[in-house]
Amino acid sequence: MLKRFWLVLTQIVTILLLMSFVVLTLKPQWFPESVTRWFSGYKSPNPVLKSGETLAPREAPRNLSGLSYHAAVSSALPSVVKIFTSRSVTKNPYNDPALNQLFNQGQPQTPENSLGSGVIIDKQGFVVTNHHVIENADQIEVALSDGRRANATVIGSDADTDVAVLKINLDKLPSITLGHDDQLQVGDVVLAIGNPFGVGQSVTMGIVSALHRSQLGINTFENFIQTDAAINPGNSGGALVDSNGNLVGINTAIVTGNTSSEANAGIGFAIPVSVMKQIADELIATGTVTRGFIGISSQNVTPEMAKAFNLSSQEGVIIASVRADGPAGKAGITVGDILFSINDTPIKDTADMLNEVAHLKPGAKAQIKLLRNGQILDVTVIIGTRPSNK
Repeated sequence: MLKRFWLVLTQIVTILLLMSFVVLTLKPQWFPESVTRWFSGYKSPNPVLKSGETLAPREAPRNLSGLSYHAAVSSALPSVVKIFTSRSVTKNPYNDPALNQLFNQGQPQTPENSLGSGVIIDKQGFVVTNHHVIENADQIEVALSDGRRANATVIGSDADTDVAVLKINLDKLPSITLGHDDQLQVGDVVLAIGNPFGVGQSVTMGIVSALHRSQLGINTFENFIQTDAAINPGNSGGALVDSNGNLVGINTAIVTGNTSSEANAGIGFAIPVSVMKQIADELIATGTVTRGFIGISSQNVTPEMAKAFNLSSQEGVIIASVRADGPAGKAGITVGDILFSINDTPIKDTADMLNEVAHLKPGAKAQIKLLRNGQILDVTVIIGTRPSNK
């Protein structure tokens, strides 16, 4: 029964279409003009301009989905630069360590080139990049997106955070707008802008995968934004921007899925803009970064340690070594002490302790709370100056 119904319906539709075609052929005036044009395949000719007339430009296709980041890229991209560095190295063709000292004496040096990215943060010409991009470079050249090039001088470089500041002397420089990394949330869209593999300025998109990543063994002081936006060699020092084009981080490192390849595996890290600005401001002002130092090394409290010391939680760090001539050693801190707080600020782990000490001013006094042999001790330490890591 159902099969017969569909057969009859198909026949009726076919007959109606044939009748419409016949009527359109014999009496086209009975139908609206748009219908007759549709059936005939008619296309409007290009307009003919009269003398003195101008044709209005076609409007760009409207982005109904709202997923385009063209405005953000247009705002940030001019401030992102390519960085080319070169240094002279002496190569030993025999690759024999025993001949290195002999070979390096009086031998011609070969230039070695590398590339990276940077971000103009000030119209005066200050450019932020990574320390590892310009480390040991004899010459640094910066190329802007508008085609201009300029030699750069190093204002200062901090290996502990992998931040460096350069200076170029050009006019009408586009500077990026600094964002607020403290407002970032996991899942926010971010864009990475840089010069991957030297192919030219490129933009990739991803999300914030994690915040406050540390203890990765990349830098001494770590507080990374993790993203899956593709970051590759050459992107180092480039911009990580939010969906409005505001700078939220400086791209610095990647994790590769294959140890024999340097290609991105979807895990990249960026230095938060707040950390970058603090370091850059100090480098611009003094050329160096001064940090507090107490002369100890520590390790996190494991569940086994917490149980052995009868601790209620794993917060705090256990002192693993003490420099006898350092501030902590002079204050009486010893190996095996468990450090809980500095100036009433709770210490959760080794990264926490390292950052808290680094923020203290050399010469200032700090109150450190310890656990030793089941007893709580308050120790006053006079903060020293952390040696530079070059």
